[in-house]
Amino acid sequence: MELKSFDGYKFVDGGVCAAKGFKANGICCGLRHQALTEETATEQNHAANGVTDDAPKKNDLALIVSDTMCSTAAMYTTNKVKGAPIQVTKRNIADGKAQAVIVNSVNANTCNADGEEKAAAMCKLAAEALNLKDTDIIVASTGVIGQTLPIEPIAAGLPKLAEGLSYEGNSEAMHAIMTTDTREKEVAVEFTVGGKTCRLGGMLKGSGMIHPNMATTLTFLTTDCAVSSEMIRKALQAVVRVTLNRVSVDGDTSTNDMVCVLANGLAGNAEINAENADYQAFCGALHAILLNLARMCAADGEGATKLVECTVSNADNEEQAEIIAKSVITSSLFKAAMFGADANWGRIACAMGYSGAEYDVSKVDVELASKKGKIAVAKQGYGIPFSEDDAKKILLEDEIQVLISLGSGDKTVTAWGCDLTYEYVKINGDYRS
Repeated sequence: MELKSFDGYKFVDGGVCAAKGFKANGICCGLRHQALTEETATEQNHAANGVTDDAPKKNDLALIVSDTMCSTAAMYTTNKVKGAPIQVTKRNIADGKAQAVIVNSVNANTCNADGEEKAAAMCKLAAEALNLKDTDIIVASTGVIGQTLPIEPIAAGLPKLAEGLSYEGNSEAMHAIMTTDTREKEVAVEFTVGGKTCRLGGMLKGSGMIHPNMATTLTFLTTDCAVSSEMIRKALQAVVRVTLNRVSVDGDTSTNDMVCVLANGLAGNAEINAENADYQAFCGALHAILLNLARMCAADGEGATKLVECTVSNADNEEQAEIIAKSVITSSLFKAAMFGADANWGRIACAMGYSGAEYDVSKVDVELASKKGKIAVAKQGYGIPFSEDDAKKILLEDEIQVLISLGSGDKTVTAWGCDLTYEYVKINGDYRS
């Protein structure tokens, strides 16, 4: 899909390895979906390097490592049930410092009695392989909830994983965090801070169990810009609110969501430690990355065939517009209509009506748009005549815009979702098999 450009920011290759001093790698260590039986656990734990003839060969374990210590900050899921890696990472980066990330797919390491012990063990294993302190490691997991995480394949695979680290290893790492994702999701930009050229890159895992509520993904961001952990935290909170927090695929908020930033300062700029022009430049880079990753996430929703972008304009305030936009992109009926290229705008009106936002229905206009054109379907709260054939041509495209005007203010908010297809049910009916 085409990237949304931002003035002053140049897209570059490299993802999490685009910034100076960052290496990455990903391998298949042999983690697999497993039944909760002693036989299966024993079979997996005894596998040499975790790989057996019938095991999937997709990467499932990744490292991201900085050459030097980084300032860091993170945001986490607001789900009351939280993955064990989140608890360990919170403790490890309480000092605002980290130097590496270890992350696995297949198994979420959530709702397990030994979950924190296993997450801490992953940090220790990574630290030993990298000659770092285990408290300087961020750990994350994604995959099936409620199944014991076998540590043996991870321990066996880590020497190979660390040995293969490279400044071009972003793609291997990206593939290691994908579960039901069908596309790589990585972006990097180049920008200027204090006369120094800086880079910020990121990769995102997210296809299902995606709903606006913090970050609803695993997202890892790296930069060579020098910026304090306090300023990273402020920037993350501001930018996540208007990007990742406005994405929904299926209305489910994951237990393991995390977005983190590692900043090693190797670009040589004076450290950003106040909300000044340099801070705004950093926020702009963060916005460019996270907005594009948000769009990629929605477009690659489980089973999705279309990215659906809902823009609510002429609102009294951002909260009002955001509530309405989120309600529309989360509506199962509306999402199903988009799959069928059905211009049933009544489903939009319905989702707006139960959103909880206050607005004047008699001022609402609705249009549908894509590369094939734009068509008005409602004016001042009422349906108007339109060509169903023209509307269908517009809605058959893979990127759809729903344009809603509230006719009462000057605020605009955009949220991103996708259509609801037969494939979504198939994927989630077979998720553990």
